Amino acid sequence: MALIRNSKLRPRILIVGGGYLGLVTAQNLLKNLGRGEATVTVVDPNPYMTYQPFLPEVAAGSIEPRHAVVPLRRNLKGAEVVTGYVRSINHADKFVTVEPEGDEPFELDYDQLILAAGSVARTLPIPGLAEEAIGLKRIEEAVALRDHVLNNISEASLLDDDEERRRLLTFVFVGGGFAGIEILTELENMARAAVAQYETLTEADLRFVLVEAMGRVMPEVGEAQARWVVEHMRERGIDVYLETFLQDCTDKHIKLSNGEEFDCDTVVWSAGVKANPLLVDSDLPLDERGRVTVRADLRVEGEDGVVEGAWAAGDNAAVPDLSGGGVGGYCVPNAQHAVRQAPVLAANVLAALRGETEFRQYFHKTIGSVAGLGLYQGVSQMGDFEARGLLAWLMHRGYHGYAIPTVDRKVRVFGNWALNFVFGRDVMPLKDLDVPRKSFVDAAHSKPAPKKEPAKA
Repeated sequence: MALIRNSKLRPRILIVGGGYLGLVTAQNLLKNLGRGEATVTVVDPNPYMTYQPFLPEVAAGSIEPRHAVVPLRRNLKGAEVVTGYVRSINHADKFVTVEPEGDEPFELDYDQLILAAGSVARTLPIPGLAEEAIGLKRIEEAVALRDHVLNNISEASLLDDDEERRRLLTFVFVGGGFAGIEILTELENMARAAVAQYETLTEADLRFVLVEAMGRVMPEVGEAQARWVVEHMRERGIDVYLETFLQDCTDKHIKLSNGEEFDCDTVVWSAGVKANPLLVDSDLPLDERGRVTVRADLRVEGEDGVVEGAWAAGDNAAVPDLSGGGVGGYCVPNAQHAVRQAPVLAANVLAALRGETEFRQYFHKTIGSVAGLGLYQGVSQMGDFEARGLLAWLMHRGYHGYAIPTVDRKVRVFGNWALNFVFGRDVMPLKDLDVPRKSFVDAAHSKPAPKKEPAKA
């Protein structure tokens, strides 16, 4: 295993994770570093940053998949971008082990480490869950889910078997947080538009189910708004089960804690997140939830004090919420904090690199929450101001259209929305994305046409 030393003979700032936090932190560093002052290296399994708040709209066809991701190399000119997995972190000796996909792992040294690895889906040991469910943390999942739902509708339109058609058109969503509600309502809205194109199907053939363990949905908004969301979904024909657990989904046969059982063909899991498990293979201090423990200035801190040269923020860090509004005293894992932590993180790392001892404290009082519930429907809460319906939907699109990094992506996203407003939602599925060679293989194995005997004179 090779050890890649800093061949440029200058300090290396290593950013583990190229998500929103990693991208914007790297941009801030590159903008403020002096010539030859340091090398910025970003390591991520993907060559792009995914703007996760747009995944529901990607799944529903309102935004093209490539427009919801930001290419790292194009937008981090002057930085080293390494596409690979960080498998372990040895901060005592200041190096990480990187494993590029399909290649040999290597060790990469650094002087300053920034952990921006984000989070992954938090799953539970429910029978069948790992085998049958799909999450919504990656752009690939959003694309696959969209085509799966639309292809199920197309297949169901040709069936005479009522039981099989009912199974194909039953979609179960577990988790009633922002992500779960948004993906459910966006897909339900898209499915109704798709069904309208089939003479053999009606909206009554669709069944969308929400399973939520708590007694309410969307804890980020007030009780009144949460109740309205549930009422709104039920008015749209969505089955909402509160204080209910998914007990089993083996072979996509659903068993709920309220005793109900039924078959479905789609299980979407969005019941929470956890810190990226790569942190487990490190010598950095972690809390009981697997997050790196940090101070308000985003320096990593353990029982023995500050860990020099190590920084963390975002979903993989337990960042103190100085405003007092965070759950358990910590910042909640959302884009609102990530976008504001990035410049503080970059400024403090630069200060440390230059030998300074005064660092900025991260402080942000949440401005509220916005969520889309399908076309022209939304819910938002900004302090005491509450909005529902069209106004909240416009606020949702305005905020996230502004928040997605780079002018290029903003223009493309707003362009998608404008085209959809003029021409309507695109509900065309693409087939066989998971097996792109299917058509070629079928052609290669097809029987040759029989030879015809030449006609006799």
